[in-house]
Amino acid sequence: MSIDIKYKPELPKTKQPIIIIGAGGIVADAHLPAYRIAGFEVHGIVNRTKERAQKLADTFGIPNVYNSVAEAVNLAPENAVYDLTIMPEQYIETLKQLPDGSAVLIQKPMGDDFAQANEILDLCRKKNLKAAINFQLRFAPFVSAARYLVVQGLIGELYDMEVRVTIKTPWEIFPHVIIHPRLEIQYHSIHYVDLIRSFLGNPKRVLAKTLKHPAKNLSSSRSTILLDYGDTLHAVINANHDHDFGSKHQESFIKWEGTKGAIVAKMGLLMDYPHGVPDVFEYCISKEGEVPDPITIGWQTVKLEGSWFPEAFIGTMANLMRYNEGSTDVLHTSVEDVIQTMAVVESAYQSSDNGGIKVF
Repeated sequence: MSIDIKYKPELPKTKQPIIIIGAGGIVADAHLPAYRIAGFEVHGIVNRTKERAQKLADTFGIPNVYNSVAEAVNLAPENAVYDLTIMPEQYIETLKQLPDGSAVLIQKPMGDDFAQANEILDLCRKKNLKAAINFQLRFAPFVSAARYLVVQGLIGELYDMEVRVTIKTPWEIFPHVIIHPRLEIQYHSIHYVDLIRSFLGNPKRVLAKTLKHPAKNLSSSRSTILLDYGDTLHAVINANHDHDFGSKHQESFIKWEGTKGAIVAKMGLLMDYPHGVPDVFEYCISKEGEVPDPITIGWQTVKLEGSWFPEAFIGTMANLMRYNEGSTDVLHTSVEDVIQTMAVVESAYQSSDNGGIKVF
């Protein structure tokens, strides 16, 4: 059963020049390549170390490099969209400098903890910002394709969603992140929490445990998170960044199971990161009136264009631009929505700290 799957993001109808605040590796590897593919105009860039901003400007043909955020705002063209790619502890100070009512895409996570997330939410409300958080996994081609099949009802009622990551993550290439006291969930599995929420809504409860490696100086590098949606809907995240034993048994996938079919998406980016391997998108759907049977159903493999990096970054910015111009009334990763992701993450940490029920 072959299906024409619609998965590419809808682009804005108007030109909205982007001003990027920050010039880290994610900008070079994802933001700027994505915006080039989409044809978005990057008007200027600013960074605390101006040389880094200048280097990216030279590489990607950005016409303006500013000395400060204040200068960038003062010289911004009409209808500019701001793209914050800085660390969370800088969000409040930077957001205060943006014009009231601006459109702004803020790098994930939405703060370093739930308290800071609420400060960011309050400030965005006070300044009437059109603010979204860059949870771009929601817009990865394999996720958008899965969402199309789910929304169309083609795999029936969802009863199981699983994310499993068993990989070796080179945390050392993220010097500002590797030292974080809440490393694994706050900076990695938060993507999967947000993703599951985008399909299933807010869970009733959270059970979680996040752990250290005995021989590594990291705050955490493995987690299991069980999201409670009642007695029939199972949602779990298993993340292990310590599989240092070659690629043979590494895993990196998202799985959706429904009453009429299933979807499995291999996230190739995370394997041999940052080089990655090809994504794989597969689905099976039962024939009308038949009990699901893998022999009669058959799995279909669909070749999708693009991947998580950089193409998913088109989706978050495109959605913000479309919301800003009024061609959509849904800002999918708005601060109003993502505060719920942050609440789930905070609950996961509390669950991990408090432990389970003592065995009788």
